[in-house]
Amino acid sequence: MGELFIMNITEKLAYIKGLAEGLSLDETKPEVKVINEILNLLEDMAYSVDDMEDLYDDLSAQVDEIDHDLAEVEEELYDGDFDDCDDDECDCGCHDYDDEENPFYEVTCGACGQKLNVSEDVLLEGEIECPNCGELLEFDFSDLFDDEFKDCDDCDCEECKPKEEKE
Repeated sequence: MGELFIMNITEKLAYIKGLAEGLSLDETKPEVKVINEILNLLEDMAYSVDDMEDLYDDLSAQVDEIDHDLAEVEEELYDGDFDDCDDDECDCGCHDYDDEENPFYEVTCGACGQKLNVSEDVLLEGEIECPNCGELLEFDFSDLFDDEFKDCDDCDCEECKPKEEKE
């Protein structure tokens, strides 16, 4: 077996153009003109793809640098800051990141498709404005609570009474 030779797109195109030239086709025939124009189009596309690959490599390197820089900033800003706050009722947000008592739920805006992480408290408030498009997202849990009491018509316990009757 010979060596495996992997060609990039421009090398493949040069190979195909060489094959076409080796056929010694009559340049005056319409089908040969079409083939030559297709090869010219492929050449333009191959150079465009090469340019995009180069730009992608540059952009990827820049994103990696930004990610690295952001990690350093996060380390500076957040390292130890979570431990400094002893007040569980504070508004600084330091306890929201991993709070088992206040879980977060993913909600998708019906208007723009933006995914949001929303705390249970916000869900229970009933609505929130989408930060992306401004659409008012409303949360209605009445169906969930109505189902809870369907099988308890004959029961008089406190847990089965609707909220209005408890007061």
